[in-house]
Amino acid sequence: MPTFSIAQARRIALAAQGFGRPRPSGPVTMRQVQQVIDRVAQFQIDSVNVAVRAHYMPLFSRLGDYDRGLLDRAAGRAPRRLFEYWGHAACLIDVGLQPALRMAMRRRAAGERRALSRILQAKPDLVDRVLADVAQGGPLSARQIENAEERRKEHWGWNWSEAKHVLEYLFDSGTVGVADRNSAFERRYDVAARVLPPTVLAREDPSDEESYDMLVTRAANALGIADLKTLTEYFYLRGAAVQASIARLESAGLLEPVQVAGLPRQFWLATDARRPRRLQGQALIAPFDTLVHHRPRVLELFGVHYRIGIYTPAAQRDYGYYVYLFLADDELVARVDLKAERALGVLQVQSAWLEPDAEPRRPEVASRLRDELRLMAGWLGLDAVAVADRGTLARDLASVF
Repeated sequence: MPTFSIAQARRIALAAQGFGRPRPSGPVTMRQVQQVIDRVAQFQIDSVNVAVRAHYMPLFSRLGDYDRGLLDRAAGRAPRRLFEYWGHAACLIDVGLQPALRMAMRRRAAGERRALSRILQAKPDLVDRVLADVAQGGPLSARQIENAEERRKEHWGWNWSEAKHVLEYLFDSGTVGVADRNSAFERRYDVAARVLPPTVLAREDPSDEESYDMLVTRAANALGIADLKTLTEYFYLRGAAVQASIARLESAGLLEPVQVAGLPRQFWLATDARRPRRLQGQALIAPFDTLVHHRPRVLELFGVHYRIGIYTPAAQRDYGYYVYLFLADDELVARVDLKAERALGVLQVQSAWLEPDAEPRRPEVASRLRDELRLMAGWLGLDAVAVADRGTLARDLASVF
């Protein structure tokens, strides 16, 4: 069985995610956006907008300065290249994978929903009424659905309205889709026939086995080299079914069983994966990028224990609130807590930290990180970068601006 070193596995993983390639020298085109979609398959969505919303960042990391309107168009205008659904979280997903995700829609439609059941006991016609409103007036947000109800403010959860519960059920089951998000970042729902391309809607439902094979293949191609857990979590699938799919893909010659030196588990290599001997380039990596969303993989391949601070009380945060990783060539060498001070036109580096293994590269890291921060500031329409005096790299970084 072929054995790869951790460094080799790391480079394979980076190449599969689209790193180590020269960024476009001119304006980024939709064709180049599509190439990234083809590689990573999904962009996670998150409501936090402290620097830039999560789904915009992966394209910047790989392509550099690009017009965010390209992603808005790919996800929000016909013919859509992306559609919103559940991947490893709420994601914009390659629309070509929608048929494979219908099995998840069927499962979610059949799942128990206690809150919805209670609502429908009192209003048994609410699903039909909400669907009729969307069909007639969509796209609509939940707040635009007419439904008289008494809202309880003391509820511990999201405190969804009745209409929101219904719309999320219809969304999960694939009956409606997300046309776009409004200025408050709320989903605006429409019937699936007006969201998805006709060519996608016309495709027959694949079997569950066929669906798994499609999704595991895409996960393997996006990861390059991966163990069972990582392959499973790329689209949040079920482990036993993924194992069966891996066996089928092995037989078909699409996956090759391999080992990674020092890691005891079985790994698989996508047979078309690039195996670069070296990688060049740099990028700021957002917390929900598909390169790093599976945190155990980040620790094993990069030697970096990565957590963000948004779910941690301020006093307990080690590095900051919304922490990006900095990739230099084939290593994660630093992390920075970033905030866009839009009123001031400043990209604020609230803290900057050098990874311990990158100590010999300290001056180089500071210089390259400066360049990437300047590029990001310009992309966000900000005039300057300001570095706060917090973190093991802060003074070095500030000194090169």
